[in-house]
Amino acid sequence: MELATLKALKPTEYSEAADGYRSTSDMASAAKDRIDNQMAVALRNQLKGKAATAAGKQLGELSQNFHYVQVQCGLVSTALKAFSYEMEAAKRKLDTALENAKAANLTVNSDGSVTYPPGGEKGEDGKTPDGGTVGGLTDSTASAVGRQAANFDPNPHHRLAQDCADLIATALKEATEADEKWAPKLRALTADDDLTVSSGDWVDVKEDTTGVLKGADDYLESFREPPKQGTPEENSKWWHGLSEEQQAAYIAVHPEAIGWMDGLPATVRDESNRTVLAEARGAAQTRLDSWVAQEPKPAYVEREIINAQTGERWTAKVPTDEWREWEKKRKELEKPLNGMKAIQSRFDTYVNESTRPYLLGFDDRNNGRAIVAVGNPDTADNVVTYVPGTGSTLSSIDGDIGRAEVLQDQASATDPAHSTASIMWLGYDAPQGLLSDATDPKYADDAREPLSSFLTGIDTVHGGAVNSTVLGHSYGTLVAGETLRDHPDLPVDNAILVGSPGVGADHAKDLNIGADHVFAATAQNDLVNLAPPPAGTLAPLNPKAYMRLFDDHSIMYGNDPTSDEFGGRTFQVADGGLPGSDGLMPAHSQYWEGDSLNHMARIVTGGTP
Repeated sequence: MELATLKALKPTEYSEAADGYRSTSDMASAAKDRIDNQMAVALRNQLKGKAATAAGKQLGELSQNFHYVQVQCGLVSTALKAFSYEMEAAKRKLDTALENAKAANLTVNSDGSVTYPPGGEKGEDGKTPDGGTVGGLTDSTASAVGRQAANFDPNPHHRLAQDCADLIATALKEATEADEKWAPKLRALTADDDLTVSSGDWVDVKEDTTGVLKGADDYLESFREPPKQGTPEENSKWWHGLSEEQQAAYIAVHPEAIGWMDGLPATVRDESNRTVLAEARGAAQTRLDSWVAQEPKPAYVEREIINAQTGERWTAKVPTDEWREWEKKRKELEKPLNGMKAIQSRFDTYVNESTRPYLLGFDDRNNGRAIVAVGNPDTADNVVTYVPGTGSTLSSIDGDIGRAEVLQDQASATDPAHSTASIMWLGYDAPQGLLSDATDPKYADDAREPLSSFLTGIDTVHGGAVNSTVLGHSYGTLVAGETLRDHPDLPVDNAILVGSPGVGADHAKDLNIGADHVFAATAQNDLVNLAPPPAGTLAPLNPKAYMRLFDDHSIMYGNDPTSDEFGGRTFQVADGGLPGSDGLMPAHSQYWEGDSLNHMARIVTGGTP
């Protein structure tokens, strides 16, 4: 960058432009919220039929457009702020050099070199040491040599001129680097000139976010960085210590981190995670579309079929081996996308503020993780956090969210005077095999701290004025039990343990919330009753005779949470089971219906079954 250009540059103009983009982002966000939370909700409540469905779809597309504008303008704003910050730093160095040169009667030339006049004590020849011109040096070695030469010069102006020239050169170098870094990043933020936000557009948003983040480090570090592995209280203090502009910058470039940060408001986490969801869904859809386009041809071939018993022959169309492999991969690519669609459907179908969904965590890597709240946990009187168990994944999350919805609905009917938020917390990697992974405590061990932090975060935002219940199902009861066992001061009022293979404790009092606040139930025909005994033991296939209980290091015996020895409280559930050819077959998910659901709703709202 030339000296004249940097002298004339006004970094504040870029900062003001950033503010304009931030305002546009905010307006898009407000428009999106109005569509989602007012117009679409009113439409669903008041109108039915094909026309209403079509209108709802159009509103959804319009909402997505505003969401895209919100995110992209947020990125542009952050990029411009970072560019302005870096150019301001370079401009300050230049201004300092020019002021120092003027004070010392030095001349700054158009190329950045500095001319200094004759000066110093006269030599033996009676002459004053000559003046000269020096260029700026940014290389550390060359700069050191230049300063050393200036120090040996009897003309004191030489050293001052060299210092000014070096500072000018540094300023020009930093300004040039900032310009070369941010110009392509800002050009990359240009959107397609159409009104359709495609899956590819959201893939581009992810790439844009990565690009801006790589360049904005210095700007983000100019204000308070988030605490490393901070507690919910520390996270909350950090967040509320930022200005609105700084908060917006972090949401723009760190949506994943902000979305998982316990102690932050649900609205903030939801906004961040909705962006992560949109980006992940766009990438997943793009991968699926690309694979579908590669469908092998022909997909079917005619083959002769022979009945081995009768010898009868006929011709039938059967899939080719190549198509079978392709179809297998297609289904694999479709699974996580189905989970993402299930989450998005909650935002597209809720009908009142009490059931408004909030996405409090999202990650599509591996088997996937997600935290979905039905109702705002920051303002609800009662909050229940449901921890699902074995087999839970992002792909199968629709059913787990459904359980949270059913319980929220029943709790609201049980205690209409108080609001209830119901959370589905798949914030851990759940075991996938009932008779394999589920016998290993490592999944619960890894989940204890995240669940503890989340529950503490709910209390932190609420200020301690919430009735909190943790509900574990299947392996999720072990996660809940270990979490309560190892965190004596956890802000939880009640625990519900259903279909439990053990909770990592011998007695209800070991869960640190009072034995009379620990409630358990296991249906007679629950599949968990058929779990094999721990290795090396002899016991009938009945959890009333033994339970698999885990500590931090090994498998150990303990008491059935529904037994008298455990010391908690129990509630009745239907025997359950699925119809089979020979009576009832074992089931494992019958707790969200009938009397069992009513009992859990009473517990969640502060009552007793």
